[in-house]
Amino acid sequence: MTAPLLEILIIGRNGQVGRELQTSFASMGNLHLPGRDQFDLARPEQMREYIQALRPDLIINAAAHTGVDLAENEEALSLALNATAPAVMAEEAVRLGVPFVHYSTDYVFDGSKNSPYIEKDVANPLSVYGRTKLAGELAIRALGGQHLILRTSWVYSLHGRNFLLTMQRLLQEKSELRIVADQIGAPTWAGTIAQATATLMQHWRDGQPGPWGTYHLSGLGETSWFGFAEEIGRHLQLEGKACATLTPIASAEYPTPAERPLNSRLDCSRLQARWDIQLPHWQAALTQCLATQR
Repeated sequence: MTAPLLEILIIGRNGQVGRELQTSFASMGNLHLPGRDQFDLARPEQMREYIQALRPDLIINAAAHTGVDLAENEEALSLALNATAPAVMAEEAVRLGVPFVHYSTDYVFDGSKNSPYIEKDVANPLSVYGRTKLAGELAIRALGGQHLILRTSWVYSLHGRNFLLTMQRLLQEKSELRIVADQIGAPTWAGTIAQATATLMQHWRDGQPGPWGTYHLSGLGETSWFGFAEEIGRHLQLEGKACATLTPIASAEYPTPAERPLNSRLDCSRLQARWDIQLPHWQAALTQCLATQR
């Protein structure tokens, strides 16, 4: 017997993850993808009215204030989009008795740990972005219900503004680039996040969910921003394109308004063990992403 199609509400339709979710969930149900005119994250009552009228079977929030440096001067807006809005969605999901999936970030940690972070490690964000994302996590957890908070890191795709697209352009425009080499983490393709989310929800739909809660979801392995740039350059060279010379530098040589954690590594073993999610190595995911560009 074929399972009935789900009514799936996806917030953040034009974002990196939101675009990939539309592909990964296309066969699972009817996708509802409201824009800001229908679903403004800064207007809680409008969000409530939309959800209550739709009564979706699943809510996925892929929207956020992701401008890490901009957030330093937009704390009120960042709090509204990253904390208050997710709390409203989570509350309505609990009211309906449906799952709520929300994405968070490695930036909830201060990066002082010498090994990959696990879910139970103490959060200590260094930036407004990190603090407001943590506030969103805490609000969702306080409400309980069937929720998944998926922390990820260094997200990129072939859409929007991200490190991959910036490097592809600059590596071909410049003769030399200075790239930070002392921040360590794992680049994560938005397609990996979307595919893993679809698998998680398929397990739930099949009546075999793992425990709800907070999990880490990023590319496997680790590198620096410098190493990521090197790998992007290697792919360009395989296509016969000229590339800039890369020079590694310390974070102190590239000051930014928001402080970044030096260690952004996330231990994803709990997601694999509890939900049977097989995540790709970050280099394999990059190759897969770039293959869709051709």
